[in-house]
Amino acid sequence: MSGIPEVESRATSGPGAGRIVLGVIGALLTLLGFALLAGGGTVLWANASQRDSGGFFTSSPSLLASQGFAVTSERLRLMDGVPDRLSSPGDIATFTARGGSVNGKPLFVGIAPAAAVTAYLAGVAHDEVVDVHMDGWKGPLSKDYRTSPGGPPAGLPAAQSFWTAQTTGPNVSLVWPASEGRWSVVVMNADASAGVAADLALGVKVNFLGWVALGLLCAAGVLLLAGVSMMFFGFRSSATPAGTSAAAAPASPAGQLAFETGDEKGYPVLIQGELDPSLSRWVWLVKWLLAIPHYIVLAFLWLAAALLTVVAFFAILFTGRFPRGIFDFNVGVLRWSWRVAFYSCSVLGTDRYPPFTLADVDYPARLDVPYPEHLSRGLVLVKSWLLAIPHYLVLAVLIGDWGWTFDGDNWTTWGLSLNAVLVLIAVVILLFTGRYPRDIFGIVLGINRWALRVAAYVMLMRDEYPPFRLDR
Repeated sequence: MSGIPEVESRATSGPGAGRIVLGVIGALLTLLGFALLAGGGTVLWANASQRDSGGFFTSSPSLLASQGFAVTSERLRLMDGVPDRLSSPGDIATFTARGGSVNGKPLFVGIAPAAAVTAYLAGVAHDEVVDVHMDGWKGPLSKDYRTSPGGPPAGLPAAQSFWTAQTTGPNVSLVWPASEGRWSVVVMNADASAGVAADLALGVKVNFLGWVALGLLCAAGVLLLAGVSMMFFGFRSSATPAGTSAAAAPASPAGQLAFETGDEKGYPVLIQGELDPSLSRWVWLVKWLLAIPHYIVLAFLWLAAALLTVVAFFAILFTGRFPRGIFDFNVGVLRWSWRVAFYSCSVLGTDRYPPFTLADVDYPARLDVPYPEHLSRGLVLVKSWLLAIPHYLVLAVLIGDWGWTFDGDNWTTWGLSLNAVLVLIAVVILLFTGRYPRDIFGIVLGINRWALRVAAYVMLMRDEYPPFRLDR
């Protein structure tokens, strides 16, 4: 291909397809491991610090009220499928309700099988709590009710024999060791009169919560160990020239470039794009569809690259070096992304279908980043979130949506980026003339080069600050 010399000995034989799959699976396992680690840590923290003196997770007192004769809960279906050895009352959890009457009338609070409560309140005016939201571990409860019309109950609640647990008085405290079945909680006035109003705090004590936390943490440890190991073996590179055995590989000087870009300023993110002179007038209409397999693979590759960049962050912070295997993998992801972008909607500069590989191959769009022998430990702390902000603002105009609308709650974006507008103009001209305007191509190529330089910088691959210029 004109303008690109032969690839020199800096090129490495990137991971094969099997190793890429191994590494991507490892990245997913690592992500799941971090999620379980966070979950286990949260459960452990809650178990240690968020319980009251009785060991219960308790909400703040909340008003339960009905103009009818009772307030009930929805049917609670508990512990289906629990092993027999854990099915005795209180083995899994214990519930509590504590509070007092708001209107001065003595309260009745009871828990009974749902079928018995349904029979008792059949034809009785009452309200059923159908949804409860708790703000935080100990926050207030907000409730949604479903009202059932009717008359008074047939008898006093305390006189019924079906209650599993009950309490009566102006101030109540009910403790119920939960057991398997379908249950309802009922709050009434003790005299079965209308107009129920009670401030109740509800709580639950889950046995074995510490074991749940330990199980999550152990599972997280296993997944993290497996995931990191798979990423290490999947993504490490042999640093051997493509197609050359390790024994025959010639020595390669540090920083040897794979090809030149014609950039006289010499910024070390090397990006080449060569416009296909014989572009089809219409194939660009379906390239977004043809590129879908690449988009799917790249979604997983970028997930892996993001996780590995976090690993590289700590490596640079403590050693001043970017792990070579991770570096080569991330360069491969950028390279693959640039080929797909050049083929599809970002440039539409070639009809040649991109190869599925991380390696540097003969293609109209090529990318390379020379490996840095040393990186600043201080800059790694501020590159991505602080120093790159000016570039983010420029790229928001060049490749981001340029319209914003506020609907009173949220901002939404609309419109096309400058890059998208230029590409659209170019392919419309191509459709009618058979020619992709080279002036537009130069600007589009420059925009994409800018974005790729910034991507390499925020991925911690170079310390040199990206220039503010469009390299045509």
